[in-house]
Amino acid sequence: MNGSTTFDLPIGGMTCASCAGRVERALGKVPGVQSVSVNLANERAHVEVLGQLDPGILIAAVDKAGYTATLPQSEKATQASQEQRLQYERWSLLLAILLALPLVLPMLVQPFGLHWMLPAWVQFALATPVQFIFGARFYIAAWKAVRVGAGNMDLLVAIGTSAGYGLSIYQWLTAPSGSMPHLYFEASAVVIALVLLGKYLESRAKRQTASAIRALEALRPERAIQVIDGREQNVAISALRLNDLVLVKPGERFPVDGEVVEGQSHADEALISGESLPVPKQPGDSVTGGAINGEGRLLVRTLALGAESVLARIIRLVEEAQAAKAPIQKLVDKVSQVFVPAVLVLALATLVGWWLYGAPLETALINAVAVMVIACPCALGLATPTAIMAGTGVAARHGILIKDAEALERAHQVSAVVFDKTGTLTSGTPKIAHSSAMDGNEALLLQQAGALQRGSEHPLAKAVLDACDAQGLDVADVSASQSLTGRGIAGTLDGRRLALGNRRLLEDTGLSAGDLASSASAWEAEGRTLSWLIEQSPQPRVLGLFAFGDTLKPGALEAVQQLKTRHISSHLLTGDNRGSARVVAEALGIDDVHAEVLPADKAAIVVELKKTGVVAMVGDGINDAPALAAADIGIAMGGGTDVAMHAAGITLMRGDPRLVSAALEISRKTYGKIRQNLFWAFVYNLIGIPLAAFGLLNPVLAGAAMALSSVSVVCNALLLKTWKPKDQEDQS
Repeated sequence: MNGSTTFDLPIGGMTCASCAGRVERALGKVPGVQSVSVNLANERAHVEVLGQLDPGILIAAVDKAGYTATLPQSEKATQASQEQRLQYERWSLLLAILLALPLVLPMLVQPFGLHWMLPAWVQFALATPVQFIFGARFYIAAWKAVRVGAGNMDLLVAIGTSAGYGLSIYQWLTAPSGSMPHLYFEASAVVIALVLLGKYLESRAKRQTASAIRALEALRPERAIQVIDGREQNVAISALRLNDLVLVKPGERFPVDGEVVEGQSHADEALISGESLPVPKQPGDSVTGGAINGEGRLLVRTLALGAESVLARIIRLVEEAQAAKAPIQKLVDKVSQVFVPAVLVLALATLVGWWLYGAPLETALINAVAVMVIACPCALGLATPTAIMAGTGVAARHGILIKDAEALERAHQVSAVVFDKTGTLTSGTPKIAHSSAMDGNEALLLQQAGALQRGSEHPLAKAVLDACDAQGLDVADVSASQSLTGRGIAGTLDGRRLALGNRRLLEDTGLSAGDLASSASAWEAEGRTLSWLIEQSPQPRVLGLFAFGDTLKPGALEAVQQLKTRHISSHLLTGDNRGSARVVAEALGIDDVHAEVLPADKAAIVVELKKTGVVAMVGDGINDAPALAAADIGIAMGGGTDVAMHAAGITLMRGDPRLVSAALEISRKTYGKIRQNLFWAFVYNLIGIPLAAFGLLNPVLAGAAMALSSVSVVCNALLLKTWKPKDQEDQS
C-alpha cells in the first residue's frame, strides 16, 4: 500500500471565506485526494493525497474552479510577489479615490448653498476608469461566483455599482439637449473606492499574519561551523546530517537541536522554553536550535534537523492555528447569496409590473433601477471596516493594538484567559527575593557578593548589583577573579578567598548548608534559584545564601481581579518550574496552574480549554506563539518578541496586564458597533427596496437614501471614539 504525499500550493484569486471553500471543494473532488485545508491567511492549500499524484492535476482543478495555483516558490520570491501585489492595490486605491473625489465634491458643498455640477462628459470620464479598471476585480470575482451558482460581496458590489453607472449612462443619453440630467456616477465610483479600501486593509492584515511565519524562520541560522577531524569549516545548515559536530561560539544561536559534547556555558532558552534564567550547559546536556549560547564555546552533536527540530514544530503549529475564518464575514456571505438574487428578482418584477400596469417603459425602467440603486451595498460594505477603524483607532490611543478582525468578533464571548508567566505577569528579570547571612549582617553579605559580581553581565550578577545600588552600598574591587564554569565565580577580597555560586560549588568545597538548610529547602520549593556565598580560605565556611526569583508586574493583581469581576476564569501556563508558578498563582488568585509545559503542549492545553468556552491567550515569547495562534483570541504583551506580536490578534503596546481586560472591553464594544451597522445597513434596504418598487422612491431619493445609510453607519462607528479604559473612567 502506498503512503500519503502532501502538497502545499499557493492559491491566487481568493477574496473571501467562500472562495476558500470553493477551492477546497474543487481539490476534494480530485481522485486520490484524502484531505484538503485551504488557509485564507497565507493563501495556501494543504493537500494530502494517497500515493503519488502529479501536482499538475491539482493545479488544473483549481484553475477550472476559477482560481490560480502554482508550485511552491522560495520564501524570498513569495515575499516579493506579496509586496508587489500590495503595492498594486495601494496605487489602485489612491487613484480610485483621486478620481472619485471630484464626483462627490458637489454633493458635499450643497449644504453650504453652493449648487454646481460637473458636466456629464467629465463625470463619465472620471467614473469610467474607476468602474472598469479599478473595479475590474469585482467583476472577475463576481463572475467566478456566478459560474458555481454562489453569491458574495463582490457580486453585490458589481451589480450595485453597475446599476448606478448604467442608469447614469441612460439618463445622459436620453436627456433633452441643453438640460442637465440626474446622474449617479459618483455613487458607483465612491462605492468602488470604499470597497477597495476595505480590500487593501484586508491584504495588509494577511501580510501581517504571514510575517509571523517569516519571523520564526528568521530565528534559524543559515550557516553553522562544522567540525570534521578537528578542522572547522563554515557550511550551510542544509549540508548538516545527524550526528555531525558543530561549534557554537559565545553569543551565537544554536543552529541545530543537539547534545553538548565538549565545553561548558549557559544558554538563554527564554524564547523557546519560557525559562527566564540562563540554563547551565555541560557535556551530556541537550540544546535547542534558536536558543542563544552564553559565555562558553560548545561542541554540539546534531540530533535533529529540518522539520524535526523544536523550532520547525513551533512554526508548523503557528501555520496550522492561523487558518481562522471570520464568523461575521461568513454570515454576510450567506446573506449575500440570498440577497443578490432576491434583488434581481424584485427589480425584474418592478419592471414587468409597472409595464403591465400601463406605465411608460421609461418609468418602469427608472423604478427598476431605483430598486438596484437603493440595494447598492455601500452601507453593507462600510459596516465592518468603519467600526474596525474607529475601534482600533481609539484602542491604539490607549495602548491596545487590534490586528485581527476575528479577535474583535470573538472577544465578547471570552470565558477564560490563559496567562504566560515570564514577561507577562512577571518582569522577566531576576531579583533577590530572599537573603540570609550566617552572622546576621545581610548588608555586608550583599556587599561581598556585589564585589565578586562587579563587571559581570550575568542576569544574577545584575540582580545583586542592582540590590547594592538600591541600598547605597559601596562595592569594592576583588583581585584574582576567576570564573568557575558551571558553578559560579571566585575572587580575593581583603585577603580572604570568597566564592559565590550554586549548590555544586557548595558540594565541591565540602561544606554543608548548616543552619540555612531549612531556608534553602523552603526557597527551592518556591522555585527560587539559590546562590551560596562561601569563604574558601583561610577557613572554609558558609557566609550566607541568596534566593533569586522573578517579580510580579505592577497591575498584575488588579488585572486578574478585573477578570474575576466579569466572571472570566484565569489560568497560568508556563515553562517554568512548579514552585515558582504556584507562588505567582497564589499571589494573584489565579484559578488554575499548568507548569513545566513545552511549546507544543501549551497549544494542546489551550485547545482543550476551548472545548468549554472561548479562550484568550496572553503571552510575550516565541514559545507562546503556537498557543497564541491556537487560542480564540491571542494577546501579545508589549516588549515581547515580534513573533508573539505577529501571531496574536491583539498586541498590548505597554506591558501592563490591566490592558487585557481593557482589550476585551473595547473589542466587545467594537463588535457591538459592527452588529448595529449591519442591522441598519439591512434595514435601509428592507425599507427602501419596497418603496422604490412601488414608485415612491425615485432614483435621486434612492441615491440620497443610500448616502444617508452610509453616513449613519460611519457616525455610529465614530461613537467608539469616546471610549476609555475602566481605570481612566474611574479617574475622570
